[in-house]
Amino acid sequence: MATTIPARLLQTGKHRDLPLLARAAAANLKALNPGFEYRFFDDAEVNAFVAAEFPQYREVFENFPRRIQKYDFFRYLAVFRLGGFYFDLDVFLAGGLQPLLESKCVFPFEELTLSRHLRDRHAMDWEIGNYAFGATPGHPFLEAVIQNCVRAQREPAWIQPMMQGIPRLFQSEFYVLNTTGPGLLTRTLAENPQLTKDVTVLFPQNVCDPETWHQFGDFGVHAMEGSWRDRGGYLRRRLACLWESRRRARLANASAKLGKTRSSGVQSAPIIAAS
Repeated sequence: MATTIPARLLQTGKHRDLPLLARAAAANLKALNPGFEYRFFDDAEVNAFVAAEFPQYREVFENFPRRIQKYDFFRYLAVFRLGGFYFDLDVFLAGGLQPLLESKCVFPFEELTLSRHLRDRHAMDWEIGNYAFGATPGHPFLEAVIQNCVRAQREPAWIQPMMQGIPRLFQSEFYVLNTTGPGLLTRTLAENPQLTKDVTVLFPQNVCDPETWHQFGDFGVHAMEGSWRDRGGYLRRRLACLWESRRRARLANASAKLGKTRSSGVQSAPIIAAS
């Protein structure tokens, strides 16, 4: 396995005719990292990549019921094979990524978790995000993530602990998060402590402050476009927001008692400043 992350940027979208915000995000990423190779995969290229590089997972890829699950899975496969950094098309950087190249695997802190399973089973009240991350080719943590994506599809019962306490009305969105998204990522991290020594999490100074969530450390910010999410009706959206806000409020005191910083066995490296 390589010892450093290659200077490579990976992004994907339905096609190359991107909307303005996505074009701006891609231009920002390339402008701040002029020495990095840039690779963009449209839908046809994603399908071709999976077929050529991971034929053993082609059926798994095609059987995910939602597009976002397929492209979550693809991003893990692409970084595992090629190495480098993946970024969603709604992430904007404030500085170059050169300081992170010496790392082996880098993920952003996402937010404090709503998951009972993570909190009760693993004493872990936070999650990592998948909107941006980097790793060396063949990194074992990404390999474990890929295997768990396969497991989540093939063994529905395995997902159920992560769905505890989620009202049926809102389960569709959390199903995605816990089968290919941040919930699955974080569970993989929690259940594989032997892999955490090479995983750097970009924690904020205060994990309990929502203003610090959804940031790629000091390097950038996720605009949270959330185009994949269920829109549903007005009433459903209002109920979902109300349920989430009340649940977060109930959990806030417990998290605050743990202090502003986290590690939980994960390498909590000092915040690396953007260049």
